[in-house]
Amino acid sequence: MKLFTFDPAPNPKRLQLFIDYKGIHLDTTQVDLMAKEQLEPEFRAVNPAGTVPALVLDDGTVLTEVIGACVYLEEQYPEKPLLGTTALERAQVFSWDHRLFNTCLGAVAEILRNGNPAFAGRALPGPLEIPQIPELVERGRLRLAPAFKAADAALADSPFLAGDSVSLADIDLLVSIEFAGWVKESVPEGCDNIQAWLPRAKEALGIS
Repeated sequence: MKLFTFDPAPNPKRLQLFIDYKGIHLDTTQVDLMAKEQLEPEFRAVNPAGTVPALVLDDGTVLTEVIGACVYLEEQYPEKPLLGTTALERAQVFSWDHRLFNTCLGAVAEILRNGNPAFAGRALPGPLEIPQIPELVERGRLRLAPAFKAADAALADSPFLAGDSVSLADIDLLVSIEFAGWVKESVPEGCDNIQAWLPRAKEALGIS
């Protein structure tokens, strides 16, 4: 297998934390998003959508979505599970993955891609020329705090987002918090459960 990625970006970081926790070693190539290498013909030949991460399997299949890559790697490397071990746990992990992707990560992406001049004409990932919509910056900021508060509420009665064990859901929340810092946003005051969870999640994932 070969992984095309860009370590600083949030979606690649979600997958890399998953890989690191499981101790998987992959042939890895960095695709510099700052230099727009994802739009060059060489990488578009790998992933026409021009997005990272992209996991190329031994048979040539390319997985371009984090959740798809995680499902595949979980099957190949089942030790130290991150997607749950029962039907209910898996349902909870996938539900949180979907929720955080569409709320926290999506809200920050709205703020960043519609408010930063570096993304002019590229308000969505990929090769399409999509104009920025400045109003989405404020909408993203309005969405973010309630999303974090929902996660905080879930952590009131559980050590981790999807139960008693660390999972991809916790990785998603960690990355969401870091990504929010890119647009000068943070976990709202009063989210004491998230603050208590942060060192616990980092320790469980082996993050210093």
